[in-house]
Amino acid sequence: MMVFAKQKLVFLSVPKTGSTAYQAALAPYASMVVSAPPELKHAPVFRYNRFFRPALEKFIDPELDVIAVMREPISWLGSWYRYRHRPALEGHPNSTKGMSFDDFTLAYLQGKRPSFANVGSQAKFMEPQKNGTQVTRLFRYEDQDLLLAFLSDRFGTRIETQRQNMSQSTPLTLSAEVETRLRRKAAAEFYLYDNIGADGAYTPPEIGSVG
Repeated sequence: MMVFAKQKLVFLSVPKTGSTAYQAALAPYASMVVSAPPELKHAPVFRYNRFFRPALEKFIDPELDVIAVMREPISWLGSWYRYRHRPALEGHPNSTKGMSFDDFTLAYLQGKRPSFANVGSQAKFMEPQKNGTQVTRLFRYEDQDLLLAFLSDRFGTRIETQRQNMSQSTPLTLSAEVETRLRRKAAAEFYLYDNIGADGAYTPPEIGSVG
């Protein structure tokens, strides 16, 4: 998570959406960069609302823009699968070594997910709070140009990023049957992603609608 007092902007860091690259590019302009621990670096809306928002609104501005990036849901799961497929995790309960992407996705769809598939939810990350706190602009990971244009305009200078923390290119193959189950069970993820507008406007999930 990054806070920019001059720009009246908060950038929430959704896991697996290039947040490390954006932190590297924007850190020189930031009033606050939360890079650790992961629970705070990747603070979702509910955690931002509880622990950060009251102070930021009091000392910076009561109407901050809160932005975030969302990745296409299958690609997002694939990034987690690849990340946990790396050799450094071999033998660890979180490793996906020797596992197909189908098996990983089916594990993700379980009511009680095993540790290797317990990777959260982008829609849950973005879920609005009862007091109205929510992401005000949401950008697709697959449309970096739009986000960079927004940031460059907001900061008054050209913003560029370099790719970092890239996972190995393990092939991703998801069968039609498993994809159908994923789209049905994780419908909120696909609905949210599909309804992101060209200007970052979107339709947030209803409070309590995301499991």
